[in-house]
Amino acid sequence: MTTRAFVTLVTNADFALGAAALLRSLALTGTTADRVVMHTGGVPPSSLAPLAARGARLVKVDLLPTSAAFNAAHAKDRIHGLNPFTKGEKPPFHTPLDNFAKLRLWQLPYERVVFLDADTLVLRNIDRLFDYPELCAAPNVYEGLADFHRMNSGVLTARPSEATFDRLLAQLDAPNAFWKRTDQTFLQTAFPDWHGLPVIYNTLQYVWLNLPALWDWSDLHVLHYQYEKPWQDHAKADRLRPLIDLWRAHAGDGPVPDLATLPAPGSHHA
Repeated sequence: MTTRAFVTLVTNADFALGAAALLRSLALTGTTADRVVMHTGGVPPSSLAPLAARGARLVKVDLLPTSAAFNAAHAKDRIHGLNPFTKGEKPPFHTPLDNFAKLRLWQLPYERVVFLDADTLVLRNIDRLFDYPELCAAPNVYEGLADFHRMNSGVLTARPSEATFDRLLAQLDAPNAFWKRTDQTFLQTAFPDWHGLPVIYNTLQYVWLNLPALWDWSDLHVLHYQYEKPWQDHAKADRLRPLIDLWRAHAGDGPVPDLATLPAPGSHHA
């Protein structure tokens, strides 16, 4: 086992589909780091087998031992009712409490970790991120400049430590704690001096729709399919077709396209 690992979290069969494509994308970058899939009890063995076949080390994790009050405050219906998603559609399998299991990465037996959400693809080698400090993350940019002050926790650097895990857990479930955007709001609070990564390390798919000037295939390292997932049928599928086709190529076993041949945002409508 190496001292460095790329880590993702799978909490159901749907995100296992995403993780399979992510694992292949990482392998294609030539990384020598371990690839770890943390998985909770909601993932059937038939969904985990393809992940092991693609080189993942599977690590079973429990959901965090949070209080009944915390669980009630962060229940799916309550969070989505208080903060309706007006920008895009969260898939039906999205469960807010599952997000906090991401904190288990601080318990892993590695010196350095780069965490990637299961709905990401790595398009160029990102091993250099292991040398970045804790905690680095890109801003949650997909609409405009106002987004730059918010963290997106879909890609982050961490240094596993049981002491850090204990600190995070105590801060997470403090009396009356409520984290509006679940792990993203929490991690931004827990690491107030978080370091900003360039958006090329976590380019959200809505940049394709809303901020095309930020999109640059020649320098894009990590593509993040926020909101609607590329394995779903959804209302924005036609507008996001080049990104969906790219994901499907990685999810399969055939060739993946040369990024230099892919269209720029908007050009596929011509």
